[in-house]
Amino acid sequence: MSSQFGLLKQRRFAPFFVTQLLGAFNDNVFKNALGVLVTFGAMNLTSSQVDFYQNIAGVVFILPFFLFSATSGQIAEKYEKSRLIRGIKLLEVAIAVTAAIGLYLRSMPFLLAVLFGLGLQATLFGPVKYSILPQTLRQDELVGGNALVESATSLAILLGLMVGGILMGLHAGTTLVSIAVLLAAGLGYLVSRAIPAAPPGSPDLEVNWNPFTETWRNIQFMRGNRTVFLSVLGVSWFWFYGATFITQLPHYTQAYLGGNDHVFTLLLGIFCVGTGIGSLLCERLSGHKVEIGLVPFGSIGMTLFGIDLYFAQPDLAAVHDLGVTQFMHQLRSHRVMLDLLLIGAFAGFYIVPLYALIQTRSADTHRSRIIAGNNILNALFMVASALVAIGLLKAGLNIPQLLLVTALMNAAVTLFIYSLVPEFLMRFLVWMLISLLYRIDKRGLENIPDEGAAVIACNHVSFVDAVILGGSVRRPVRFVMYHTIFKIPVLNFIFRTAKAIPIAPAKENEKLLNAAYEAIDHALREGELVCIFPEGGLSPDGEIKPFKAGIERIIKRTPVPVVPMAVRGLWASMWSRRDSAMRRMRLPRRFRANIELIAGAPMPAEQVTVATLEARVRELRGDRP
Repeated sequence: MSSQFGLLKQRRFAPFFVTQLLGAFNDNVFKNALGVLVTFGAMNLTSSQVDFYQNIAGVVFILPFFLFSATSGQIAEKYEKSRLIRGIKLLEVAIAVTAAIGLYLRSMPFLLAVLFGLGLQATLFGPVKYSILPQTLRQDELVGGNALVESATSLAILLGLMVGGILMGLHAGTTLVSIAVLLAAGLGYLVSRAIPAAPPGSPDLEVNWNPFTETWRNIQFMRGNRTVFLSVLGVSWFWFYGATFITQLPHYTQAYLGGNDHVFTLLLGIFCVGTGIGSLLCERLSGHKVEIGLVPFGSIGMTLFGIDLYFAQPDLAAVHDLGVTQFMHQLRSHRVMLDLLLIGAFAGFYIVPLYALIQTRSADTHRSRIIAGNNILNALFMVASALVAIGLLKAGLNIPQLLLVTALMNAAVTLFIYSLVPEFLMRFLVWMLISLLYRIDKRGLENIPDEGAAVIACNHVSFVDAVILGGSVRRPVRFVMYHTIFKIPVLNFIFRTAKAIPIAPAKENEKLLNAAYEAIDHALREGELVCIFPEGGLSPDGEIKPFKAGIERIIKRTPVPVVPMAVRGLWASMWSRRDSAMRRMRLPRRFRANIELIAGAPMPAEQVTVATLEARVRELRGDRP
């Protein structure tokens, strides 16, 4: 499977990638230039006025997301997307001209109006940006594509902040920033003309121009898919968390770290680099699939290093106006920089899988509107972030205390979301387990259908076969497993969350057996993926036992394709019955065992018999138990 970077050579992705990168760059050139002008510039603002304008600027920028996202989602659904992108980029050119006028006048009301215009342009672009990716990328490219977009956005933020800060610090700063935003907007429009056509998702849609009723409809669309809706809430919380940290960073740098505007640019750049690194690592860690187990991993890191940032520097700086070199010579600065880098990296682990999950589990005809609804909730959470920050600062908290409270809130909110959707935590445990214990060579998994009912039939070698398969297959899998394995502590949480189906032989529990067959039949009729182990139990010697007749009973009731699959190498690893319990725990076999997972071509229901299926699985397994 090719690397995510191969997409940068393809016209179906590259022009769009560069277009959105330039847009993010342009936004941040202006926003940081404005921030430097307010915080470090010659506008004669008091400390309280600086705090006020920093927080109100955040509200002004994201207000259009709340007001116009519903309409922009419908427009993105109804019209061809490459044409929409070109129109949006022309709007950016007009806003850049207005920004140049505002910088020349140095009028805060005027500059805030320009910021509102940039927010409007971003509002229109958002639904197109995230709904075009599933149209142009394969499912196994989606995580990589999202990772590139998120990391490029982080890079664009970094470069935009650096350019905006450096240019504004020069003698003719406002003029140079004006030229920069005009050039970026113009180049972005030219590149956008190379984006290939992307058909509308719902060309017959009647646009509802009432933003309030359409906003409510969008929220209802999202609520129709519980996993998508709660993923959107997770994304929205990310923007609350990120907006709080980014908004406070300029004043935190000045008052608590004693740094000048160049130190602020350095710290924000470190945060952005961290986010880019975390985003790009997502594809490698997830194995080219949407691995939502990375989401809890990301949230844990965001909490821990957010808390540590408070302890790194809780008090006001004794010395001010430090340059980058002076700042770097202080020991405490290294801890602050490391915390910001790791917060950014874990934020990348958190956000990329959530965006990919929303894209893959949304219907094609509603994807743009669901993303628009996501933007609406994002806007609400960012407005709440600014309001909460203003309120807590007015109540007497200082900036480090505000950041500490936000990190603690992150822990509470994410625990709440995972209690509502235990699939996130389950996938995290699966991902940690298989990443720690095994190196998996996966072959033929593309034979498993992306949608619709099917049965996976696999040999059974170890207690964790279901965990290995469930963590490797892109779709959720309903496992049929022996009831005693279903009850194993810790693994039981994973199996229950994955809606595994416990089963027993008729002589042991006939009622449970019949209930299992009913559950299998219902799952297949609902279009789900069911995995069975036709041997009926773990292998006692590593060899494949004769298959039971249950597979024929299943297929007779609900004729669906059967995908033969084999695991290889698990007999010699932990959790098989090769050794006693004590000997299975010994090193070095305990960690990083090399195993293989192989899927064959689907067998039509009419060709499936116990004998043919067993022969096919034996062929896939080969000589390696």
